[in-house]
This record gives sequence, structure tokens and C-alpha cells, in this order.
Amino acid sequence: MNNAAATVDERPGRNCPLAYRYSPAVFNCEPVFEAETLYVVGGLYGNVEALQAVLDMQRFEQEQGREVKLFFNGDFNWFDIDAESFDGINRAVLDHAAIQGNVEAEIAAPHPGAGCGCAYPHEVPDAVVLRSNMILRHLAARAASRPDLLRRLAALPLQATVAVGGQRIGIVHGDAHSLSGWDFAAERLRPGHSPGSAHAGELEAGLAKVFRQANVLAFCSSHTCEPAALDIELACGRRLIMNNGAAGMPNFQQTTYGLLTRISAHPQPHPDSLYSFCLNGVCFDTLPIRYDAAAWTRRFLHNWPEGSAAHTSYFKRITQGPEFDIRQALPASLALRHTDQGAAS
Repeated sequence: MNNAAATVDERPGRNCPLAYRYSPAVFNCEPVFEAETLYVVGGLYGNVEALQAVLDMQRFEQEQGREVKLFFNGDFNWFDIDAESFDGINRAVLDHAAIQGNVEAEIAAPHPGAGCGCAYPHEVPDAVVLRSNMILRHLAARAASRPDLLRRLAALPLQATVAVGGQRIGIVHGDAHSLSGWDFAAERLRPGHSPGSAHAGELEAGLAKVFRQANVLAFCSSHTCEPAALDIELACGRRLIMNNGAAGMPNFQQTTYGLLTRISAHPQPHPDSLYSFCLNGVCFDTLPIRYDAAAWTRRFLHNWPEGSAAHTSYFKRITQGPEFDIRQALPASLALRHTDQGAAS
């Protein structure tokens, strides 16, 4: 499974640097640690309030007697161009397990011609790509004044394998082939849903090869900024992909919360779960991150006023959510734990 276009677009923001790429076989290794419960937090995007909410969620569970580890799977930076936010985000995240996202890769050790490093597919408008390149340049200017943090970001790996309840989990930013890959995007995990997407047989064959090489029960990703989940029965058994979309921005229309993926050896869904899967005694939940949206909006506007690149691209999403429904994130066979988005917002 790797739906790369036949022709390669080398423009900044659309090309994928060779250094971002790897084989699914890299996940077939000793796990870096074992966790009882793990939060996979992707796409924090410099949202200080969302980070605080995640830490509060972790603290609450630990007060209930559950050990919870955090894993930040990239793009924890983006909108944090003021010194206080940049320092606070990175120092806090680097106290926990983390891998690079394309944002960290491009501010820590830029790849010539990569731009923001997003490797946007062709359906994303050029104007969006250009604005993302501009945002990255602003962030890189801030980051340049913190060489100590940049050295630590540059040392982060591109991917990792962890264990929860004795089950191996692949942690990625993009997909099983690339730091900025889009194979775990919602539209690519729904066979035949959009022009050029894989058909059911192609998707199954591609994923069978990926999971066989990686030797993991599940992959957790983010990068595409839209949540997606797929459980699929393969020759090697039932397998799962969980893409949390964005921890630091709304993911569904008319909501103001981010999302994280909670993985636990306690095989029952979390009471706040929007949707969940239990495989091999391990439960995977998508949890809302209910951060202080008003405070975050004020902070965002201070850094990115009307007319700025980030305001043009993201302000409507930050305040109203994207034009994306929770059902678009899920396989058709999954019954939602919460069917009323308004009640869950």
C-alpha cells in the first residue's frame, strides 16, 4: 500500500524528501518501552491549552490508579511562534516520548526544497501549500533562537515501536512508509471513496504486506489533520490503523476539541471515548481533548492576526471545526459510541 502519484511533484510543500522514507520492516524491532496505558498525541500544532488539557487528562487517570505514558507523534509545533509558547511546548513534550513530524524535521534540519515538508497530495490547492510554507518559515525564524531545543528535536526518531498489554504498536507521524506519507488518510482507508483511491482488494493486499513486514498489531498516526480509523481482517489476523487527526485543533464540524488515541491494557472502552476498538485484549479509544478554546483563540490571534497565512488557512477551523463529519473517519461497519456530535462537543 503506497498510493504515490505516477509523477513526482518536486515543489516545496509537495515533495517528500528521501530522508523521510523507510521500510515497514523498521517496526519489526524490540519495543522502546512497555506501557499499561498510552496516550498517542499527534498534531498538537503549538496549542498550549491543548497540551495542558492532555497533561490534566493524564493526571486524572493517574489519580485513579492507572499509569499513563504520553507519546507525541509529531507536529507538536506549528502556530507557536512566540517565545513563551515555543519554549513551553517543546520543553514539556521533550520530557516524554516523541518522534519528529515534518514540522520538527524542517525547523531542526531543513531538507532543501522541502518547504513545510507536508508532501501535500495533488488535491490540496496550491494556495494552501504556499501558506503552509510561509507558516513554516515564520516558525523556523523563532526556532533559530533556541539551538538547544533544535538539537533535541533533530535527535528524535522518525518512528517507533512500543508495547501495550504485550501487543506491539507502530507509532508514526505519516504512514508505514514515510514521515509525511498520506496512506493513512481517511479517504485512502475507505476503498473507492474518492478518485484514485485504492479499491478493496488493493487496500487489503497493500495492508497485508505492510503488517506482515512491520509485525505490529496496529499503527497510530496523525499528519493528515483528519482523523481516520480502520480495523481489517487480514491473513495475519485482525489489524488496526488509528489516525487521531489533530490534538490541537477541532476535527469535526461545529466542535471545539482536539483528539488523541488512548491505548490501554484494560480491555474496556474509556467512558469518554468517541469510538473504540478492542483487539487481543487491548482497547484503542479516540478521546476528545477539551481544551480552553477561548484562551487558545486569543493566543492564536495574538500570533496570527487576520490576513496572516495561518489565519487564512486555519481560523475558521479553529473556531467552527472543519467540514468533516465523525462518520467520515470510520469504517462503515463501526457503530458509533456517540452518535450525537453536539452532545460530545
